[in-house]
Amino acid sequence: MVASISARHTPSQNQLLAALPEEIFVRITPHLELVSMKLGEVLYESGSQLQHVYFPTTAIVSLHYITENGTSVEITGVGNEGILGISLFLGGNTTPSLATVLTAGCGYRLKRQIIMEEFNRAGPMMRLMLLYTQALITQISQTAVCNRQHSIDQQLCRWLLLALDRTPSNELTMTQELIASMLGVRREGITEAAGNLQRAGLISYRRGHITVLDRTGLESRTCECYNVVKKEFQRLLNGEGDANSSPVNSRVEASRGK
Repeated sequence: MVASISARHTPSQNQLLAALPEEIFVRITPHLELVSMKLGEVLYESGSQLQHVYFPTTAIVSLHYITENGTSVEITGVGNEGILGISLFLGGNTTPSLATVLTAGCGYRLKRQIIMEEFNRAGPMMRLMLLYTQALITQISQTAVCNRQHSIDQQLCRWLLLALDRTPSNELTMTQELIASMLGVRREGITEAAGNLQRAGLISYRRGHITVLDRTGLESRTCECYNVVKKEFQRLLNGEGDANSSPVNSRVEASRGK
């Protein structure tokens, strides 16, 4: 399967890989392994030793924490804007969260020794990974605030917008049960919130498929959390306001044209 899809995929579809200087990009590309990520597949178990980092391209991976009584809540999501496995270069080899594929697709994985060799050069790779980590911390922190302070309608809008940012279309394959689990709320709350958005003409929902009809409407209805996260990613990873940082380079645009 991977062989049949390799022609349609390139590492530059991941924004972090695309942002690397050409020298580093060329050096690690032979070590990048294209992998298919199936819906529900577990990439990391809680407490397991990490052997690879993952750079999603078309897949979305959810990091969530499962409590002793079996309930779970999403901590953050990772798509084509990021990397999965930051605990490796932060000094740890394990993570308490569980990483599962939320939206099926593809990505590239890189062995831990390769990413650590590049990181330990203390050059552009290290800087980029640390900037991404700061942006990710912002997302995790803002999610905690949002889940505590804002309505389920607003949380659902935020979650849908973040998912849309990581997909090439306006359609998501997602059940209400799964969304409720990600947000840590009751299914009835998601049913009501989705119904509100559908009646407002913002989404269409049927049989586990959500089609966003009015993205601008979702953006106007969500809380400030979505824009806080989006602006922080743009500020840190696109080099806004920092003359010493490198914006996502032309390989991104080149990959989109294929």
